[in-house]
Amino acid sequence: QGQGREARDHVHDALVASSPVPAFTIAHALLRTAAKQPRADAYLAKVDGRWQATSWRTFAEQVRTAARALIQVGLTSGETVAILGFNRPEWVILDHAAMMAGGVVAGIYTTSSRDEVEYIVGHCEARVVLVENAAQLAKLDRRRERLPALQTVVLMRGASSDPGRGATGAGAGAGADADADADVITWDELLALAATVPESALDARLAALQPDDLATLIYTSGTTGPPKGVMLSHANLAFTAQLACDVGGHAPADRSISYLPLSHVAEQVTTVHMPALAGTTVYFAESIETLAIDLASVRPTVFFGVPRVWEKLHAVVGAKLGELTGAKARLVHWARGVCSRVNHHRDRGERLSPALAGQYALATRLVIGKLKAALGLDQARMLVCGAAPIGTDILEFFASLDLPVREVYGQSETTGPTAFNLPGHTRIGSVGAPLPGLEVKLADDGEIMVRGQGVGLGYYKDPEATAEAFRNGWLASGDLGAFDSAGYLSIVGRKKDILITSGGKNIAPRNIEASLQECPLVADAVVIGDRRKYLTALITLDEVATRAHLGAHAEGLGLAALAAAPGVLAVIQRRLDEVNASVARVEQVKKFTVLPAPFGIATGELTPTMKIKRSVVASRYAGAIDAMYGEDR
Repeated sequence: QGQGREARDHVHDALVASSPVPAFTIAHALLRTAAKQPRADAYLAKVDGRWQATSWRTFAEQVRTAARALIQVGLTSGETVAILGFNRPEWVILDHAAMMAGGVVAGIYTTSSRDEVEYIVGHCEARVVLVENAAQLAKLDRRRERLPALQTVVLMRGASSDPGRGATGAGAGAGADADADADVITWDELLALAATVPESALDARLAALQPDDLATLIYTSGTTGPPKGVMLSHANLAFTAQLACDVGGHAPADRSISYLPLSHVAEQVTTVHMPALAGTTVYFAESIETLAIDLASVRPTVFFGVPRVWEKLHAVVGAKLGELTGAKARLVHWARGVCSRVNHHRDRGERLSPALAGQYALATRLVIGKLKAALGLDQARMLVCGAAPIGTDILEFFASLDLPVREVYGQSETTGPTAFNLPGHTRIGSVGAPLPGLEVKLADDGEIMVRGQGVGLGYYKDPEATAEAFRNGWLASGDLGAFDSAGYLSIVGRKKDILITSGGKNIAPRNIEASLQECPLVADAVVIGDRRKYLTALITLDEVATRAHLGAHAEGLGLAALAAAPGVLAVIQRRLDEVNASVARVEQVKKFTVLPAPFGIATGELTPTMKIKRSVVASRYAGAIDAMYGEDR
């Protein structure tokens, strides 16, 4: 064992010495980091309720072993490994291993249906699929006639191929369907296959990697039609990881929590690529439900959340602050006001006056520091929101708690970030200025166009869609934007979401919806009006905020009853009146309907990245929509 480890260390040192820095891949970055800080923690995962750490040296060994095992099962350069499961060390190990062996990685959302899973596995012609458990395995048809490329299915640790069995050891294939052609093996069985593959075979694969080789397929969440596979190269990943590290100031001392879907480009950048480059430590959450507990124990220095995460946190914290009375309420109000002023100056890179600095120190000691510690965010130096629009009221709320959340804009086709509100250069309401190394311009119709090293290679097996979106080095993003006089970018809407009223007026609904969602009681707002005389809106409630607003009057009421409560409708109407007063007449929403249930992924209205599927909403609630126009047809 000692001789084997010595040999692997020699390989690490040789790679560090020989790899040209300008053309590195994430695979080379990982090995460099392991050689530089072998004993530092690479990741931690819960084992029997306690965090168990794995060093960078061990992590690199795990990746190399898994890569050699993939070679043994027949993975050749350019072939695909698909991964279907919640965030686990095995997910990231096999992601790195596949790229290191010259393969391509395709992540699949755990919320995907059987049809969606089979579509992606078949479309990318995956040779190997890693699944989390029996429930995910059941979504996968392993018969040759359906998925001819699929050879091996690997179960993550602790999983069984039989829903009626507990954790498996060797021989998990015994639980596979009798008519399945693909082999089903355990994670440990996969790693054992590496024993027959020499290190030199993997070194040859590493040496053959080229920056422009395909590294990852990011399957879009499919708001319209089947998902498209965005092709990202090793150069795309390396550029974006380096860019994110540079602008975010990431260092080995940083800690993050991995909990958002790893099939999404943002989580891959923050959990897979950036740590490999910067040597930061990743904690794997047990589940999305344990996030609050994990925050309290990990106290991350960097935390990324989609809008719904921040919105839920806002609802919970806001409700608790709303319960304060008397002197305590006045003290918290004062402290929040101080922090709002402080972050207003900091967002613009302005120095604090001595008086404000003194008030800030006092507010932090008396109130804000304790509140941040209770949330597990007292050591957070970078809080980020992306993947979908977020209301300015949410951002201002967290700024008042001295938790400035920086909004970022990007998409899978650009390997993630395009514009970012950086510390000292933030304007709430915008998504920040374009990042270094990326050019951003607006087409004549306002569409955001992006060019640079982060722009991907196109869509896998879809030349028509590639030609439409990737034009002479520029990506046509599909988003509509506007620049202010200082160069900060704002997102106006999606080109495909533009509503054309029966009077021929073009309306972008996004900003109207965002303004409606600034009402604390509103979770989602969908503006309707395509080929209609005027605009209407479908509203879903934030149940926590709604119950807090109604107080004792909410007791015993279900969500449907809350949606019909006069006190709720009055609050939403007041917000609607405020929105209507701020927009042109043609953009005013004349009527609204509060739906009796929230939008969800399982029910089909939301994508796995929490974007609204407008066509599904319009179809499912056609009756409610028609009722709002009933008297005017």
